[in-house]
Amino acid sequence: MADIINLDELAEIVPDGVRLGVGGVHLSRLPIALIKRVLANGKKDFVFISWGGGLPLELFLEANAVRKLIFCFSSLDIFGLAPRFRDALENKKVEIEEWTALAMAQALHAAHFNLPEMPFQIPAGSDLMKTGTFWKQNPSAFSGEPLGQARRLDVDLLLPHAQRADRSGNVEIQGSRGFDPSLLGAAKRVLVTVEEVVESGVLGAPRAFLLPKEFVTAVAEVPWGAYPTSCLPYYTTDYQELLNYVETQQRRSKSKAATPPVELVQPEANDLKPAPDAPRRTFLSACAHTHTSDLSPDLLSRYPVNPPSSSWTIDELMAVCLSREYDNSSICSVGSVSPLAMVSYLLAKKTHSPGLTIIALNGGFIDIDFHPMSLILAEPLEFGSAKVCWGGDETYHWYYQQGRITHEVITVAQIDVHGRTNNAWIASKGKTLRLPGQGGMADVANLHKNFILYLTRHSPERFTEAVEFCTASRGLLTDEERKRAGLQPGKVRLISDLGVFELDPEKNRFRLVSIHPGVSLDKVQAQTGGDFLIADPLPLTEPPSAEDLRLIREEVDPFGIRQLEFVPGRERLAMIQRILDAEAEMVRELQGSVPANAELVKSTL
Repeated sequence: MADIINLDELAEIVPDGVRLGVGGVHLSRLPIALIKRVLANGKKDFVFISWGGGLPLELFLEANAVRKLIFCFSSLDIFGLAPRFRDALENKKVEIEEWTALAMAQALHAAHFNLPEMPFQIPAGSDLMKTGTFWKQNPSAFSGEPLGQARRLDVDLLLPHAQRADRSGNVEIQGSRGFDPSLLGAAKRVLVTVEEVVESGVLGAPRAFLLPKEFVTAVAEVPWGAYPTSCLPYYTTDYQELLNYVETQQRRSKSKAATPPVELVQPEANDLKPAPDAPRRTFLSACAHTHTSDLSPDLLSRYPVNPPSSSWTIDELMAVCLSREYDNSSICSVGSVSPLAMVSYLLAKKTHSPGLTIIALNGGFIDIDFHPMSLILAEPLEFGSAKVCWGGDETYHWYYQQGRITHEVITVAQIDVHGRTNNAWIASKGKTLRLPGQGGMADVANLHKNFILYLTRHSPERFTEAVEFCTASRGLLTDEERKRAGLQPGKVRLISDLGVFELDPEKNRFRLVSIHPGVSLDKVQAQTGGDFLIADPLPLTEPPSAEDLRLIREEVDPFGIRQLEFVPGRERLAMIQRILDAEAEMVRELQGSVPANAELVKSTL
């Protein structure tokens, strides 16, 4: 039976220097209240273990509490690059181990199953496998073929946030589970914060994961303990609060750069509010209970973000190009921070491929229904319509490793004419800049059928002859190689803002297969840092139809979220603010149909 204690007592259990895991995924169910209390206690010297570091990692790094980082990816989601993460890696402030996602899942499974290592498919084509010490290659004892072995990855202490626990200490996790199942299995001790503690026999919400009390060390009831991130069905992510936080960090960074530091800066975790006020609670809870059926095209049309345009824009052309890649048999997974990809999936589902399966929130929501793009409402809409709620590691095992995913359309920071991508390090203006990392790209480049990439700003620096470091590429390229590995044959394509390219598997070089209207071949060649093949004849990319444009602007992405990938970083936050203002006004119009005590969701569970 797990102890039921308060937040202060829970934070006191955390010792210095342990291998620490943090639960949640992206901006969902992050244990923010517990993290802030642990850091306020001055605890540090942690080995931080996380698939996607994100906001929790930023808080730990700001407090100088990390000595080693074991990760696959880190960003601040739609808000852009994670500044503390970049600073730590660029200036070598912490030791790092950068893993592939599948290797990390298997390493955690090894700890769970009390084994020294676990096998995984080698992500052929990634330079990460040349530098990483987390794995070894050995021949299979049965087939003799090369096999990766991920070393065991133990977690001393895991900090997850969940929806509910009962008085015996059993814990219920709803919605997307991220890497929590694997982390829970590998963890020696688990300290959980929950929205509420209920009587025994109450747990068992639809699609929930239940963790028995024997695997839980202690539980604290902390309402709004994930704020400003989400904990559905209680409240959704407070993007406005996160935007305020990011803007504060940027102002402080500029101030520090202009003024030499004269004293130790206190951790900035306190810049995040501990909880919203009553009106904001009502607003966020109303958002959490919004359904797609509430959002009519007429309602959406009353809150425009962008002025109407009579002709298509490049973001619309690229979304339509991507949507043409799918059909009714497609199984499409949404990667990290890819709004243009999501728009293309939703557009295809609304038009020519209603049977298309969309897997959202990094494998968490399986087979979601069509819904309009939103920042505030996206997770609630997907949570409400998903047929299954899983963790990203489960999706890897059930879908990716079996070769069932047909598309995961991914943007890249840099790509070369051989189809090799780089999302790790780039040289710019005499400096080496750290990027978010490959997340799961190294694995999925080979495991899914079609490796479809997009590039929103085609330039010689971003589309080059050869990347210096390859985070992911398709190492299993020919049909024969893929069939031998039990995978579906498919293609490698790149859709940029200038044209469409397809990788020639024999020459291992991209071929320009269509050029966008209004773009000359000379321009494509001038904006590409390497030589590419050219189709003969070279067709023009078919532009969006009038109906495509209507659907994108009125039903699929009325707030223009896809455009965030096309604006420079300095303009992104202002655009996010305009989107949030429009969405907030729309939600307030809807609130008349939401119960006045929507923030009191205990009675609805």
